[in-house]
Amino acid sequence: MSESQLPHLDEDWSSALAIVAHPDDMEYGASSAVARWTSQGKRVAYALATSGEAGIDGMKMAEAGPLREAEQRESCRLVGVSDVEFLGFPDGIIEYGLPLRRAFAGAIRRHRPDVVITGNHRETYGGTMPNQADHIATGRAVIDAIRDAANRWVFRDLLDAGLEPWDGVKYVLIAGSPTPTHAVNVDDHLAAGIASLQAHEAYLAGLGPAFPEPDEFLESFARKAGAQLGCTFAFSFEVFRMGWLTE
Repeated sequence: MSESQLPHLDEDWSSALAIVAHPDDMEYGASSAVARWTSQGKRVAYALATSGEAGIDGMKMAEAGPLREAEQRESCRLVGVSDVEFLGFPDGIIEYGLPLRRAFAGAIRRHRPDVVITGNHRETYGGTMPNQADHIATGRAVIDAIRDAANRWVFRDLLDAGLEPWDGVKYVLIAGSPTPTHAVNVDDHLAAGIASLQAHEAYLAGLGPAFPEPDEFLESFARKAGAQLGCTFAFSFEVFRMGWLTE
């Protein structure tokens, strides 16, 4: 396989949990893949660390948080996701640490997914474009929380809450990684992904006119990934195998 090619992502699984920092984080391409998976009958749930309340400069946080939650629920509906939860961490100042890992481990034990999806945890998106602090903290904590969820002796209070350990996560899929390893054909689902980003109407308006149109933005990235997969449109992930799986 040449360096310009990406293999197809393994889709031999039935459930996924997306854990990201903010409303709209899944909508920069990953939601197109979610639309594909829900159309296959897979169960996908979302857990968001924050409500995105610090994301609209011209709107008070008490107003922005509920509005962004509503936009996220509508965005999820458009790609076949109805199970959405907001974990209540403060937007813009998420800290990597035990409280974050515990909350994510609890979500993993509640949903018991085969696959966990999260965002880029690396310092940059590649080149000179820096990542955002909430994304880095969230992505790192998700990876660690998958192991925490499997270990009954870590966060023992989760057992008291009736959350038994879950060691069934096969893969973690990193969206927006600068070093993708696999891709998903979204030829039939890019439109749903675009609609899911457009559902964040108030947030996108707050970004101002310099932000590109969602259809142009997503189509450009999807074409690049599609060329690597051998289709028109695709979305790429960096895939980490969990447990003791071998090639």
